[in-house]
Amino acid sequence: MDADLAALPNDIDALKAALAIERARMREVLAERDAGAAELAVARAKASEDLALIAHQRLRIAKLERQIYGPRSERSERLIDQLALHFEELEASATEDELAAEIAVAKTTNVAGFSRKRAERNTFPEHLPRERVVIKPPTTCDCCGGTRLRKLGEDVTSTLEVIPRQWKVIETVRAKFTCRDCEKISQAPAPFHVIARGWAGPSLLAMILFEKFGQHQPLNRQAGRYALEGVPISLSTMADAVGSSCTALDPVLSLVATHVMAAERLHGDDTTVPVLAKGKTDTGRCWVYVRDDKPFGGTSPLAAMFYYSRDRKGEHPQSHLAGYTGLFQADAFDGYRQLYLPDRSPGPIVEAGCWVHARRPFFAMADIEENARRSAAGKKAIALSPIAIEVVRRIDALFDIERPINGKNAEERRAVRQERSKPLVEELLVYMREQRARLSRGHDLAKAIDYILKRWAAFTLFLDDGRVCLSNNAAERALRGIALGRKSWMFCGSDRGGRRAAAMYSLIVTAKMNGVDPQAWLADVLARIATHPAHRLDELLPWNWAPKAPTITAAAA
Repeated sequence: MDADLAALPNDIDALKAALAIERARMREVLAERDAGAAELAVARAKASEDLALIAHQRLRIAKLERQIYGPRSERSERLIDQLALHFEELEASATEDELAAEIAVAKTTNVAGFSRKRAERNTFPEHLPRERVVIKPPTTCDCCGGTRLRKLGEDVTSTLEVIPRQWKVIETVRAKFTCRDCEKISQAPAPFHVIARGWAGPSLLAMILFEKFGQHQPLNRQAGRYALEGVPISLSTMADAVGSSCTALDPVLSLVATHVMAAERLHGDDTTVPVLAKGKTDTGRCWVYVRDDKPFGGTSPLAAMFYYSRDRKGEHPQSHLAGYTGLFQADAFDGYRQLYLPDRSPGPIVEAGCWVHARRPFFAMADIEENARRSAAGKKAIALSPIAIEVVRRIDALFDIERPINGKNAEERRAVRQERSKPLVEELLVYMREQRARLSRGHDLAKAIDYILKRWAAFTLFLDDGRVCLSNNAAERALRGIALGRKSWMFCGSDRGGRRAAAMYSLIVTAKMNGVDPQAWLADVLARIATHPAHRLDELLPWNWAPKAPTITAAAA
């Protein structure tokens, strides 16, 4: 280090020259790095476009073969649905990669840009009503400031928009004026559109997103319904819209994730998600983390964050919760074990057990009502266990204590639990230990009892911490929509489609948890996000959201 300093010149001009050389060298290095990243992004966009094109051709071939050989051929309608779903995921992914390539190329000067070759869209049906929105023209020349302007022409952007089950085309007009003094052409700037060239308005985009991710209707089914309403929209066009909209909503998704991971306590759970693979359907996982402070009197807004993975390895929740410290309520999944280690960085997560999970195996051997139904139907009765019935009765007594204190502050909840719940828990511990000593190792009751005894500290944490709930129902409620959706869409089209679905589930479920209409909220956010100040982006979150009144007046065509 001293030798390097001694080699530097003492002359100020020489030092300035050396500094200029180093800065130029650094700019060259940064330019080469940006160029490399841009070339990689362009290559990825081209590859995504090729995959989408191949999937589109396969879909067209399958449809043509079905027309030739009829519905009794091997290429059934189910196969066409699979190909359509695979194509829409690849089309949306290609659009995302194209946008990423444009951003990367904009940072360089020596990398050619990339634009996808899209099929020319059909003109909007003539029977749709037109609403002409005229943007206020300029009154002075942008070049010299002169006021002697005359109209040269106008640009009209036709945007397909939807008003609950009413379709119309909004024509946004931007008049062109030329200056009589300098011949400079002046025109109002074009408004922001989520989709390039503004073919779809924010309300239509929100409807497509909510129908797909909130109502579990794949795009091919939506396209069929819209065509019956007299507005044919191609599958590729709708998939393109999904990819662009998801990219536009990323900043809001990041704020939701930050809010969820700042919670004192999280609920966590996961569920299976069928994923389309080559010649088969794999089983992926959808993970959810819910922030819900209302049971212990918290005032923080409710929110849920979803993630997707191809398998159920423990590395996934460990990655999701890498920066989280606090209480974590979930089932006894081995993949969570690393989260509870004392030497974990940035700190250990405290495990809280779910009494609903613990109760289920006992209830399966204590369901008297189910036995009555089976007997009435002439079916074989379930073997009921007196031990299971007693354990269920004791656990139910704990939940009876919880109901009146739900929503009270943490200290009040803790005081009630210390007084009323703690004696019942201690008696339950003695009873289970006595019964466990009489059961063989492989008995179903023994396994159910061991599940609780091995995690006794997690199950009794609620006695000393009023923030803890007895159940993990908050996470299970958040996953309920996915369970319903599995019956409708059957599978995700790809891993990227799974990640895209998880992102949209996060936004839609969070909106529902805060009593906000997800479709109306998405429509307003998509309309405002481009011009909304970045430092006030939290105003668009569901719990802060207030619809913005329109500021542009519409003139009759």
